[in-house]
Amino acid sequence: MLYDLKGEVSMSPVVGMLYAAVKENSQRLQLVTDGMSQEEIDYKGPNNNFNSTAQLLKHITYVDLNWVYRIKGRPLPQTLREQHGPMIDENGRLPMVQGISLSTLISTYEGVITMLKDACVQLNDDDLGRTVTFGHENEKQATIRWGIWHIADHSRYHQAHINQLRRWYNDAQ
Repeated sequence: MLYDLKGEVSMSPVVGMLYAAVKENSQRLQLVTDGMSQEEIDYKGPNNNFNSTAQLLKHITYVDLNWVYRIKGRPLPQTLREQHGPMIDENGRLPMVQGISLSTLISTYEGVITMLKDACVQLNDDDLGRTVTFGHENEKQATIRWGIWHIADHSRYHQAHINQLRRWYNDAQ
């Protein structure tokens, strides 16, 4: 099997390449979570003190949704904040998520990736240098180029956590 990273035809070259990294990691996330039972999705590690796969999927979705709106140059609508947020709870941790099916979590995530694709089609390579503000505590500045890369990297980062949860869960069975 040959692995390659090819840009999207409907996008300018660099935008397409960055989006392709997001798309590849999106597909990988679906493979990493494939076949998980509800019990496994809600599993929080051997001592019940880690973020569950459900929490991580909802977190990835919400972070990506925020980036989609930054890329569009628009604030995240309050209805979407309420539907998908908050980023963290009152204790500074990922909010509790339990009892939401894998298909619902993945479908919601795929919807955000589709929104990102639609936003990327509207960009040209020069737009990638545009600066946006992000961060829920201290505001930081980043380029749109960095933001799209971050979406791919952030997903991959949490996939490692999900893989570890799966190992622990299987060991406990």
